[in-house]
Amino acid sequence: MPTYVTAEAATSELPRVALDDPPKSPVSPPRSPVKKSRIGDLPMRVIYRILAVVTAVVVAAVAAVVGFVYSGPSDQPGGEASGPIAAPSAATPSPGVSSPPAPSPLSSASSSASAIPPSPSPAVSAARAQGRSAAVVAALADPRVPGLPRDKRLGRLPGKEYKTKRRLQDAKSGVSLARLGKPWKTHGASPFSTKQVLPKVKGVPTRAMLVSCPVPIKVQESPKDTALLAARWTLNHHPEDARIGWTASQRIKGGWVLAYRVRYEVKGKPRFSMAAVAVTEVPGAKPAMVFVTIPDAQRKRWRDINTAISSIRLK
Repeated sequence: MPTYVTAEAATSELPRVALDDPPKSPVSPPRSPVKKSRIGDLPMRVIYRILAVVTAVVVAAVAAVVGFVYSGPSDQPGGEASGPIAAPSAATPSPGVSSPPAPSPLSSASSSASAIPPSPSPAVSAARAQGRSAAVVAALADPRVPGLPRDKRLGRLPGKEYKTKRRLQDAKSGVSLARLGKPWKTHGASPFSTKQVLPKVKGVPTRAMLVSCPVPIKVQESPKDTALLAARWTLNHHPEDARIGWTASQRIKGGWVLAYRVRYEVKGKPRFSMAAVAVTEVPGAKPAMVFVTIPDAQRKRWRDINTAISSIRLK
């Protein structure tokens, strides 16, 4: 091939192919960005105002609810004024409020009974009306001591009468009394001035005894009232559950005597003793007291009570 052909071929330009531009889609106008509401975008003073308003609304709502729950009938239309607000009954509880359980009839009755003091017995009322001392009123209010009986002489008690001429002098009390024969014997007197006793009986907590001493209680204007207080005091020498039942009340020379049955229990079985207390005026000194008690296990010696009481003399 001729060289000039090669050179021409090397320097000649290739024809250009014109390509059409691809079709362009229509350009839509730019969208404006969506604005989002944020609390952070709000000024702080606006936030504070909103919180204050919300808080005020909540407080007002709570106050209204509390006022409705605890308001009495007088605060509601058609309600009447009444005393202290009563707790709602179990049958109609208030909405949203738990009601306490209604008290049982037994508890209500017991509380009412404890709140109302028991009415005094006729004996206590009579003693107060007569202006008798507080000590006498207290003795008559004691459930162990019944009201004083009408005057009644001490009758002969069961048993054999044992006469004795021997006497026992009580220098401290200012009286003398019979010194009973066997099986009675003198015994350590304390806390009394003189003391005579019968042998103990197995299974019987109370020992038969005859004692004398100045009255261990406050002296009353009436010897009968003094004897009443002395009889109550003698319960200290009987079982704890002992109760008095009067059998006699009579005047003696210079004083008064009260005889009575003392009831109590021993191992669940009812037992009793016969007893008497005599109060005798002693010039220039406290009255003398003579006290005798004999349990039912030694009832054969009950007649000794008559002997002891009838033997009291001033020294």
